[in-house]
Amino acid sequence: MTAGFWHQVRAVVDRDLLRERRSGDVLWITIPFGALALLLVPLAVGTDAALLKEIGVGMYWVIVMLFGVLVAVGKASKETIPQQDASSLLGLDPAAGFIGRTVSSAILLLVFEVVVGVVAVGLYNIDVLGPGWLVLTMLVAAIGLALLGTLTASIVNSTSAGTALVPLLVAPLSVPLLLGATQAYDGLRYGHAIVSWVLLMVAVATVVAMIGVLTARPLEES
Repeated sequence: MTAGFWHQVRAVVDRDLLRERRSGDVLWITIPFGALALLLVPLAVGTDAALLKEIGVGMYWVIVMLFGVLVAVGKASKETIPQQDASSLLGLDPAAGFIGRTVSSAILLLVFEVVVGVVAVGLYNIDVLGPGWLVLTMLVAAIGLALLGTLTASIVNSTSAGTALVPLLVAPLSVPLLLGATQAYDGLRYGHAIVSWVLLMVAVATVVAMIGVLTARPLEES
C-alpha cells in the first residue's frame, strides 16, 4: 500500500467527518437516543441501585452494539450510486474507500461510546475499573463495529435484498464483540484474566477487516 493509497483513505475520512459536522446525525440524534435508552431501563427493571449496578455494564454494551451498528451502516450506505461512479472515475481504490469509511465510523462510534458511557456510569453507579483496559476494549469495540457496519453496508448496496440482510449479517458477528466486551469488564471486576476476551474481539475485527478489504472491489463492481 503506497502513500497515495493512504492519501485516499485520509480524503475519505475527511469527507465523512465533514458530512457529520454538517448533518449532526450522531451528535444530535444517535447519542441522545442512546442516552435515553439507558434512562428507560430503570422503568422496566425497577430502581434498585444494586440491580442497576449489576446489569449496567451489560445494558451499556447492548446499546452500544445496537446503535453502533446502525451508525456504521448508515454512514457507509449514504454514498449514492452516482457518487460511487464518480469515485471510480477519480481512481479511488475500493479498499481505500472501505478503510476510510471504517475509520470515520470508528471515530464517531468512539465518541458515542464515551458520551453514553459517562451517562451509564452516572446513572448506574458503575465502577470504572482498569481504565487502560477499558479504553482498549472501547477502542476495539468501536473498530469492530465500524468494520462490521461498513462491510454490511457494502454487501447491502451490492444486492437487491436491501436492508433485509442487515440483521442476518450483523447479529452473528456482533455477538463475539458484545460477549468479549462484557466479559472483559467482569474479568476486571472479579480479578479474572481478560486478555483472551480482548483477543477474541481483535480476532473478529481482523477477520471482518480482511473480508472487507478483499471484497471491496468485487462488491463495488457487482
